[in-house]
Amino acid sequence: MNDLTSYKQRAVQKSFGNAAKTYDEAAVLQREVATQMLERLDYIKASPKRILDLGCATGEYSARLARIYKGAQVISLDIAEPMLKEVRRRSTWLRPLRRVCGDIQNLPIADQSIDFIFSSLALQWVGSLDAAFSEFRRVLKPGGFVLFSTFGPDTLKELRASWAEVDKEPHVHNFIDMHDIGDAMLRAGLSQPVMDVETLTLTYNDAYALMRELKNIGAHNIAQQRNRNLTTKTRLKAVVSAYEQFRSDGVLPASYEIVYGHAWCDESKVGDMSNGVSIDSLRGSLT
Repeated sequence: MNDLTSYKQRAVQKSFGNAAKTYDEAAVLQREVATQMLERLDYIKASPKRILDLGCATGEYSARLARIYKGAQVISLDIAEPMLKEVRRRSTWLRPLRRVCGDIQNLPIADQSIDFIFSSLALQWVGSLDAAFSEFRRVLKPGGFVLFSTFGPDTLKELRASWAEVDKEPHVHNFIDMHDIGDAMLRAGLSQPVMDVETLTLTYNDAYALMRELKNIGAHNIAQQRNRNLTTKTRLKAVVSAYEQFRSDGVLPASYEIVYGHAWCDESKVGDMSNGVSIDSLRGSLT
């Protein structure tokens, strides 16, 4: 892992660790996206015995996966130990959740030991998608599958534009395009990738409310080149003022581009780590 990737992961670990106590109340969008992902499981005919919830946060969806797949072992993995402490209260003797602290790019999980990887809105924080998907392929059993969601580049476009009127420094995380995500899946050797995208919009009375919510879920900008000095009240007021250009019907919108992905570990290709083909050749499968 290079220095930049290590820096990003330390920043993610600290940010989400600090937000462990406030996450559940603020995670409105995260709850909606994860719920939609669970609904997609109705169309996937599988009976996984070991499930890995990557970037599990406080474990709400680890617990729901344990209820859906009764008898399955659910492993809740997060990079932030304080989040895993919150998972403990969702674990019961009837449906125990195994808690593991680890990095998605370097999973402390045995080869070919997982039937199903579930990851909701966590992949946008990894330093290398190639590393993450290679780990997915490594730990999945032949015939296993992955279902994930992440943010696309139009996420928080209003906040990004508002900051751009104040200075030229990065203040909003750079999110990856759906087709680049698909290419990374294929390079890792994951099979039959299917991807789609939707835009969800949350509304706020003012920009301060949006910023507080982002802080409370731990979604800080981790760009290494950003100005690490405290944002002055004057600059913050300028951002809030610039955001007013987006006000409509009395509220301010915050757009989120949600990318969903699903793929399999093809039994016939286990051991074959060839690059495959570009996601562009699969656009007919995209919805």
